[in-house]
Amino acid sequence: MRGLERAFGILGFLRERGVPMRPYEIATGLGAPKSTAYELIDLMVAAGILEEVDKEGRVFLGRRLYFLGLAYQRRFDITRECRGYLDRLAEVTRETSQLCMLDGNKYTVAMMHEGRRPFRISSDVGEPVPIPWTASGRLLVSHMSDAEILAFIPPADFVLPRGGRLEPSRFLAEVHGARDAGFFSFDSIADSFTHCFAAPVYEEGTVCAATLCLIAPREDAMRNRDHYREELTACAAELTEKLKSSPKGLSAAGIA
Repeated sequence: MRGLERAFGILGFLRERGVPMRPYEIATGLGAPKSTAYELIDLMVAAGILEEVDKEGRVFLGRRLYFLGLAYQRRFDITRECRGYLDRLAEVTRETSQLCMLDGNKYTVAMMHEGRRPFRISSDVGEPVPIPWTASGRLLVSHMSDAEILAFIPPADFVLPRGGRLEPSRFLAEVHGARDAGFFSFDSIADSFTHCFAAPVYEEGTVCAATLCLIAPREDAMRNRDHYREELTACAAELTEKLKSSPKGLSAAGIA
């Protein structure tokens, strides 16, 4: 199991860094024994899980992972349900819509549909982001107690992208408000021109398994706030109802 865990650690490390790397760099970055890391990397290259990308021995995620992901996605139909709601939201609001989830103790965009406007807003699907930086983050941890939230989120993640620090007490108050309202929106912390809307998609009653989101320019967001909120919460509620009747759920659909 230790070897298997380390292999997944290598895959996760490459995904997080997002660029091909030498085996030595991977071993150093993970703090792993070099001989073990080299052996695992060689095995995964031979299996097509990793691929060598240049003559200097750099490796990255292999195409076999892509085909395995496609096969897994075809096995479940809930992803098509999610896609339908993203399409609907982008159509009726003209804004970028997203399905967002937790990946470990980070937030990530799992699926996205760009809006129908000349100026498009998009995000990197699958990129891990600190939970406190996001509107969805307030909802995705809303089933936890305050103590559980603070133990779950690394303290460094309260440091904001443009400097400064979000006080954990303020974040917890916003989590409480989002839990009560079943909705949260704010001016994006990551940039100075967008506003983020998020509505919860529930599994197992009160556990927010995902959020449906809209990302809009701030002026348009304020002008259409009630309309966007109504559309977003309606779609999230419908998707929640569909998950109740599905034995597969979001986490089993291969998009968690």
